[in-house]
Amino acid sequence: MLDTNDPFVALAETIDWTFFDDAFAIYYSEEGRPAKPIRLMVGLLLLKQIENLSDENVVLQWKRNPYYQYFCGMHEYVPALPCDATELVKFRQRIGKEGAEKIFAVSVMLHGKAAEEKQVIIDTTVQEKNITYPTDGKLAIKMIHHLHKIAKAEGISLRRTYVKEIKEKRIILRYFRHPKKIKKAKSAMKRLETIVGILMRDISRNLSTERLEYYQETFDLFKKVVDQQQKDKGKLYALHEPHIYAIAKGKDHKKYEYGTKASIVKTKNSGIIIGVVAHEKNEHDSKTLEVALHSANKHRTKPIKEAICDRGYRGKKEVGGTMISIPGKPLKRDTKYQKEQKRKKFRRRAAIEPVIGHLKSDHRLSRNYLKGFIGDEINLLLAAAAFNLKKWMNHFFAMFFMVKIALFVYAMAQVKPKERRKYADLYLLVYRLW
Repeated sequence: MLDTNDPFVALAETIDWTFFDDAFAIYYSEEGRPAKPIRLMVGLLLLKQIENLSDENVVLQWKRNPYYQYFCGMHEYVPALPCDATELVKFRQRIGKEGAEKIFAVSVMLHGKAAEEKQVIIDTTVQEKNITYPTDGKLAIKMIHHLHKIAKAEGISLRRTYVKEIKEKRIILRYFRHPKKIKKAKSAMKRLETIVGILMRDISRNLSTERLEYYQETFDLFKKVVDQQQKDKGKLYALHEPHIYAIAKGKDHKKYEYGTKASIVKTKNSGIIIGVVAHEKNEHDSKTLEVALHSANKHRTKPIKEAICDRGYRGKKEVGGTMISIPGKPLKRDTKYQKEQKRKKFRRRAAIEPVIGHLKSDHRLSRNYLKGFIGDEINLLLAAAAFNLKKWMNHFFAMFFMVKIALFVYAMAQVKPKERRKYADLYLLVYRLW
């Protein structure tokens, strides 16, 4: 009963699902409860990124949408949830970054020769993490609440909880930008940091040696947050995501973004993403070229000859045999034709900006909800895979539409001229579309 020309049906028939079955079989055991089909889990991950859904929503929409079910390998409609939403979390943890790279590689190979262009465009963006705007006051209060939970879990009776005082200090912190109350706000901030130290010492004295070793990593993290200063390098901005850093991209509407830097490599003309890398450190763009090009070359049979970048990549002219082209002043020895070719090439470089915009708005790259740096890598790879698959689906739909127009034009050509007058307006419209 499904439309066989639907892009999801066509994509389901095109993808080699046995590749995933063979690649991910090593993560499963024959003992215990039977696992969910690998095609089902991979299909749900792809649907989540293609349709920009959460884990909970993609499971619910799968139950309601027969096209989603066919895409995941079902031959009959199933009026039940495919799995619990947490099973997608476990599956991502099971396959890890290597599994996400295999899914991305399949999305690149689906485009065939179009992904083998000699020229590519490279740019970086920020994959923001799902954290609140970091302030010292928020971090201090979170640490105090966390220490209260540790004391309760260990059955420790604190000499003082400071609950009432924390509420007062939280209100005072609102006036950090008030010229007459800034001293009071700074004093409140200092007092909160002092309370963190008092509670840590109080809990440490009452813990056994074994339990103290268990919480030592947490205490070291809290101490680092308390001791850090405004202009320190490697500051911590979130207790649950200590690896993130602040990136200034020069945007008027958003001075700083908190997350990890990501490199995107796309082909110059076809616009297929062939390489993505998440960077654990905030490095200069020119230092990210080597790993970005290595990631792109992994999914090709021929090496990249030229990479077109913006002026943020100044400092590199060649990386691993790939020429790095950056806009600059025209050379005197260049002919008019050469100048025009360079101008076209660097104007084409801007085509990567809407690609990054689609990754963020349509494929869950604007805010990453997956935990840890491994979550940054997996989310980036799956977002890029979803972009490539969506591009394939749009291309399929366009080709199907053009074939129908061609058949109509051919059919009209067979009609006698006198009878063709009846369809003159429709014929003219279709001919113009063709």
